Amino acid sequence: MKVMKFGGTSVGCPQNMKNVTALITESGEPTFVVLSAMSGTTNSLVEICDYLYKKNPEGANEVINNLEKKYAKHVAELYSTPEYKQRTSDFLTEKFNFLRSFTKDIFTSFEEKTIVAQGEIISTNMVNNYMQEIGVKAVLIDALDFMRTDKNAEPDLQYIREKLKVIMNDNDGYQVYITQGFICRNAYGEIDNLLRGGSDYTASLIGAALPAEEIQIWTDIDGMHNNDPRVVENTEAIRQLNFEEAAELAYFGAKILHPTCVQPAKYAGIPVRLKNTNDPAADGTIIDNVLVRGKIKAIAAKDNILAIKIKSSRMLLATGFLRKIFEIFESYQTPIDMIATSEVGVSMSIDNDKNLNNIVDELKKYGTVTVDSDMCIICVVGDLDWSNVGFETWATDAMKDIPVRMISYGGSNYNISFLIRESDKKRALQNLSNTLFPKK
Repeated sequence: MKVMKFGGTSVGCPQNMKNVTALITESGEPTFVVLSAMSGTTNSLVEICDYLYKKNPEGANEVINNLEKKYAKHVAELYSTPEYKQRTSDFLTEKFNFLRSFTKDIFTSFEEKTIVAQGEIISTNMVNNYMQEIGVKAVLIDALDFMRTDKNAEPDLQYIREKLKVIMNDNDGYQVYITQGFICRNAYGEIDNLLRGGSDYTASLIGAALPAEEIQIWTDIDGMHNNDPRVVENTEAIRQLNFEEAAELAYFGAKILHPTCVQPAKYAGIPVRLKNTNDPAADGTIIDNVLVRGKIKAIAAKDNILAIKIKSSRMLLATGFLRKIFEIFESYQTPIDMIATSEVGVSMSIDNDKNLNNIVDELKKYGTVTVDSDMCIICVVGDLDWSNVGFETWATDAMKDIPVRMISYGGSNYNISFLIRESDKKRALQNLSNTLFPKK
């Protein structure tokens, strides 16, 4: 059995839902399908929550009414029989009345998770009804019955595996199994989620739990590219990536794949394939445990970076200095992307300015602090083990005309990172492409 995940754009309109159904049922083999909410729906649900937090039920109801009208049009276009039009309309009426019920009471953060979850619940019901209407033997499995996180908000892998095994045994013999991405329950039984982009994570967790022969992530681009196609011309899809390479690219800006997605698949040894719903025949990108030696695969960029430098003569030979610095960032739950040290100072980068002022105030206890904003991390990914003589020289030579604030090399065998100004990003990406991927 394979797992196929489709994002919001892939199920963003009735015709796309029909196209996705054709892709799912083409082989005739049993398939487990993970669906996101229809594109735009999650944003509308978040907007509803925002109105409710602001104690504006009229504003919330207006968004609910507009969303309901939008879905009513989808029903008319998607289904051809009165039976399934009525069945889906009744379901949607129930769901939108449920959303309206939140406008009458005091609103809480727990209810926000419940509201946002309705997007995936609606899309999976609609696709399941369509498949049944055209004669596909499909069954809808509620993700809230098996997808759970533990007290640390991490997926409870054993629970997921055990619950899913029971559910699959109870629903043996179906061609298509459909479930929601993104949503789950937490350790206390409350509706929660795996954060945005979490549908990829859902697919990977399910693939590892089954276990599946392959996990397919379907989007609107033909795999992961060797550079950002929005910035650089004539980029090419990468046909194969190692799990470690894919994780580096996802973390440092390749938006096609959620950074956490590859972890369960990697540990279970299940390949992940990135495919294009607009061009199903394209090879896409396969991600597996195979490492192609001596090859640079891709370049990615991560925007909205802040560089923080702490300079202190007291650091010289002082044990515990770095520990104190890291504890400050930990206390404000702010991850560090890059770090460079010297005898009298340390520089690091972060991508979250939420607690910047508090962090800077704490850091000033240990030295002089400077902050550079509007920075960007450029990441070169491939087999960059130090034994591959010259690879770091190729990358640095491509950056010779770009002011570089910081370089990170050696922390990973798969990554060289440069911290530069965002204003230099396009030129840096193009220079690296010209040097590392010259056109023949």
